[in-house]
Amino acid sequence: MTTESVPQAQARPERFADLFAHRRWIRRTQPFPHVYARDVFVPEFYQRLTDDLARVRRDSPQLFGQVATNYSADGIRLADLRDTSFEVFISREWHDLITGVAGVTATGDLEGSVHHHAPGAPYGWPHNDLNPAWFPGEAPGPAEVRLPDGSVETKTGAREPGVVARESIRAVAMLFYLGNPDWQPGDGGETALYDNIAEGEKLPELTLVPPLDNSLILFEVTPRTWHTFAGGNTKDRNSVVMWAHRTKDDALERWGGDRIAYW
Repeated sequence: MTTESVPQAQARPERFADLFAHRRWIRRTQPFPHVYARDVFVPEFYQRLTDDLARVRRDSPQLFGQVATNYSADGIRLADLRDTSFEVFISREWHDLITGVAGVTATGDLEGSVHHHAPGAPYGWPHNDLNPAWFPGEAPGPAEVRLPDGSVETKTGAREPGVVARESIRAVAMLFYLGNPDWQPGDGGETALYDNIAEGEKLPELTLVPPLDNSLILFEVTPRTWHTFAGGNTKDRNSVVMWAHRTKDDALERWGGDRIAYW
């Protein structure tokens, strides 16, 4: 495995830049290229995130629902966390940061939620995130982002006649871990990263990324970015899970239509 520092963008609004504790994000090459960072935000802002999550879960439990069929997580959409500290993750500055680090030309479309796995959650299934998503309206401008909403079904694009929507493909995946205090080896709940299991030539090798508070992992989504929730957590496990998107034409040119995993 090789590592190198990831240069951050030079010009960021001071308010946004001041949220970060440092610029020492690390680029790793195995088992597939990804970026890892510890102590991402300054302590004061990280505490705001954990406090806001606890408050929303206490005051608005109806906003949390099952993330997917046969998947152990419940979650709340980032779109439902406006006017909290989580709004940072749906800002254009954050979009441009993660897509810039990943080296991806993206559309301004963002989808994501905060996931919660209760203790004893089972192992997930390997997937590469090379999936489509539908967004309402015209493409966002250079200072805007677009989020899913109820007017368009995110996975299928189903909508009422006359509703404008666009199909894009996940391009950058990001997981930010929070609300997992005092995690220790053996507590479980890691994210498992695989080498290319799609080839089926050998048993996959995997790397376990621990859900340490205030840490993140991000990567360009490709046909080789196989990963999953490793399960077996002895405590609650929380994370922000989100994606930035590229145009469908870009994805087809890069990967071919047969590599996109339609729902």
